[in-house]
Amino acid sequence: MMVPENLNDLRAFLHVAREKNFTRAAAQLGMSRSGLSHAITALEARLGVRLLTRTTRSVSLTEAGARLYNMLLPMLRELDSELASLRALGKKPAGTVRITAHDHAIESVLWPRLRPLLKRYPEMQIELSVDYALTDIVAQQFDAGVRVGNVVDKDMIAVRIGPDFYMAVVASPDYLQDKTVPETPAELTTHQCINLRLPTRGGIYAWDFEKAGKALSVRVQGQTVFNTTGLMLQAALDGLGLAYVPLDLAQHYIERGKLVPVLQAWWPLFPGYHLYYASRRQMMPALTEVINALRYKEA
Repeated sequence: MMVPENLNDLRAFLHVAREKNFTRAAAQLGMSRSGLSHAITALEARLGVRLLTRTTRSVSLTEAGARLYNMLLPMLRELDSELASLRALGKKPAGTVRITAHDHAIESVLWPRLRPLLKRYPEMQIELSVDYALTDIVAQQFDAGVRVGNVVDKDMIAVRIGPDFYMAVVASPDYLQDKTVPETPAELTTHQCINLRLPTRGGIYAWDFEKAGKALSVRVQGQTVFNTTGLMLQAALDGLGLAYVPLDLAQHYIERGKLVPVLQAWWPLFPGYHLYYASRRQMMPALTEVINALRYKEA
């Protein structure tokens, strides 16, 4: 008779496979590194196949390990989701809701609307992770993600959480003092520009523009490259060049004269932020409350 596999050992393997590191995986599981190593060795012995290739410096999946990982990940996520739903029946919203989003989306939309939930539901936790990549929320174990527009994978649900917004080019008066203000996007190539590096393929973001139905992108150069919008805005305030940032982020400084708008006729209008999440038959009450709080309501 076949003995059912130990679910805890399968979860332990999943953590090691994801982290590629026994020490980090053991810390997440709340167990010792040696105990975790013993559990994985025992699992391999029962299955009769090596799942991991281990050296003193690295851990990698074998072909069999990759096959088991790809099978286990969706199965255990579905199991955890269903168990969480069962535990939450008849209870107030509780537990952790993990969301990945741009820093601008977090500051302008998510945090202002989610903050009251934490006071209303003391047993709820919210984790907000800044990331500019098109994150696979299922693989990375997030409950939801945020991106511009509603184009998402077919097995995801998208909900609008914010209005359309303009992207603006701004610079400090000090930077522009002895320079010719650009009148077309092409003239940006003669200026110091503050760049944004995207995690996807390590590329530098090209600035998008639009005028009279004509769209174009310009790759700019400068002394500074950042990976968050807030740092780009600060660099512009410090006089290090032109920055391409959401208008609402810069508006306060424009009104106070600390930043000057540039190329206004070319500013593109971007579709608003949307929250996307996996379709589930039973959703945790905490995630339901988050979605309801974030859902965009036009004035």
